[in-house]
Amino acid sequence: MNSISSSTLNATPATAAAIAPAITPAASVESDLQIAGDILSVQHLLQPAREHPATVAEFVGLARSIAADRSEWEHLVRYDATTRWYHRLRTGPGYEVWLLSWVPGQGSGLHDHGASSGVLTVLDGELTEHTARGPLALGAGSQRVFAPGYAHEVQNDSLDGAVSLHVYFPGLTEMPMHSCSPARPEALSV
Repeated sequence: MNSISSSTLNATPATAAAIAPAITPAASVESDLQIAGDILSVQHLLQPAREHPATVAEFVGLARSIAADRSEWEHLVRYDATTRWYHRLRTGPGYEVWLLSWVPGQGSGLHDHGASSGVLTVLDGELTEHTARGPLALGAGSQRVFAPGYAHEVQNDSLDGAVSLHVYFPGLTEMPMHSCSPARPEALSV
């Protein structure tokens, strides 16, 4: 018999999510949400934004506070048909906040964020996150939390423009591109 105990087999979904990292293959890097469940939906776990966040929950709070204050970012948004538009909105000790706009069809390409963790928040419109697990539609207000090495492709698959907010900690110093795209499953087959 393997090392999974009978209490693990009878675990609640929340307990099972906490146990999942121990039985997930090490070669597969998952987002924090895939590993732990959507902690962002548990309001008492969220912390108010601090001037200088230090924990994942505080960075999520920072992203939510910026998202809620449209006057801070809405006037900066530009749409560019030739390339994704981006603007560094804020920096702090060990982090940076980026505002991005996406016209229909624009995407990031399959990439990771090197040694940086991050919080992706959709401010307007809809984006699709493509991973090896499949696509995930992200509407306005959706957030994704990811750890270093998490690979994904973000794309505007809708017919309208979209705006997103990206918090990286530490600040983004590299964005390695990967050669195949989970948005195109045929590229993954051997």
